[in-house]
Amino acid sequence: MALSRRSLVAGAAILAASAKARAAADADVVVIGAGAAGLAAASAIRRGGHSVVVLEARDRIGGRAFTETALGAGRSFDAGGQYVHWAERNPWREIARAAGVRTSDDATSPWPVLVKDGVRASEAERRQRRAGFGRVSLLLDHPDASPAAPDRSVAEAVAGEDEAARAAATGLTRLTLGEEPDRVSCADYDQLWSGDDIWVDGYGALVAGHYAGLPVRLGTPATMVDWSGPGVAVETPRGTLRAACAILTVPVGVLAAGSLRFTPALPAATAEAVAGLRMGAYTKIGLALDPARLREQDLRDAVILQSGTPGLTAYLEMQPFGKPLAVLHCGGDGARALCEAGEGAALAAATDHLASVFGTGIRTAVTAGRLAAWWTDPFARGSYSIARPGRLPAREALRVPVADRIFLAGEALAGGGAMTVGGATLDGERAAAAVLRRLGS
Repeated sequence: MALSRRSLVAGAAILAASAKARAAADADVVVIGAGAAGLAAASAIRRGGHSVVVLEARDRIGGRAFTETALGAGRSFDAGGQYVHWAERNPWREIARAAGVRTSDDATSPWPVLVKDGVRASEAERRQRRAGFGRVSLLLDHPDASPAAPDRSVAEAVAGEDEAARAAATGLTRLTLGEEPDRVSCADYDQLWSGDDIWVDGYGALVAGHYAGLPVRLGTPATMVDWSGPGVAVETPRGTLRAACAILTVPVGVLAAGSLRFTPALPAATAEAVAGLRMGAYTKIGLALDPARLREQDLRDAVILQSGTPGLTAYLEMQPFGKPLAVLHCGGDGARALCEAGEGAALAAATDHLASVFGTGIRTAVTAGRLAAWWTDPFARGSYSIARPGRLPAREALRVPVADRIFLAGEALAGGGAMTVGGATLDGERAAAAVLRRLGS
């Protein structure tokens, strides 16, 4: 297509406006959120030769990749992500190797012991449960691929199956996605990447250490993004920061809650995409144990699967990496209730579960605990994103920039890498590449 004089004049005006925005800016790019996506994006922007400032509401970096150390020396645990999923293509595998952190191949972990209402399941019950998981796996890994086939929830997919399969589906969605099966899209589950998983001792600490040199303003939550002018102006309690472009990496739960405002409001298509996703409630409760008060039988089983409490399916991880700890994992509405009840009530409930497996004597070994309450965390509003049934395209729709100067990024936009630290990292780099193209790099 030939350029007309009018188009040349219009193009010159756009370039002039862009140059004016940069001249008045505090940085070329502002990144909102210092989780894995925001940190990866900021790092890429710097490598591209542009100035960048990262705003982080918390007093630390890493976001939902966080190694909890409050239980004391030798008792740290990952309150957020702990696995390098699909390690064959995950950048964190090589980063972990280079850093020399301790890792474990999850495939070598012992098979969980199933406990129902304090009673260890028989071998027949365990076989029945494994068969149920096998049936669910076949249903979810091979859904109807016909374009005309409507997306279904996991609950709908197993509605005609026996009780073992339905129970397996509930355990699967609660303990892998942090959500109830009637709210999980089969299509979303099916598109997730698979591969080897590597368990990392201190994944959150690894992320924070890898990006320690970036310019991050801690304790500085963004409260409003004004994109009415040629660039963006981000308001915070410490003042307004101006930039040519913004990379927005806050969780979709925060966007849905409306705690970050926009002027003008986000386009209808972007808002609709946000509404197409929800946040799961995967939750961990770490309990510090006194080794001197543990009996030999309390140390025997590395992992326990505990179920039976109405509305709650929980996975009890004993002595991760040999540490004197018990970490209770749970998800779905039961986990939401624990988060909303507060740390004291959640620790009591976790101790009750521990005692139901090992006997009341183990209570004396519990010396402290921490609740990773992502569901009630105002800067997360959940653990990670879940596509509502029928709304899988929302992930891709969020990748469309707003006015070519607000670029969204994070695990929610990572397609097959969604819900993971690796996916967030790759998507942060994707958004940064788009911004660099926008800036002419």
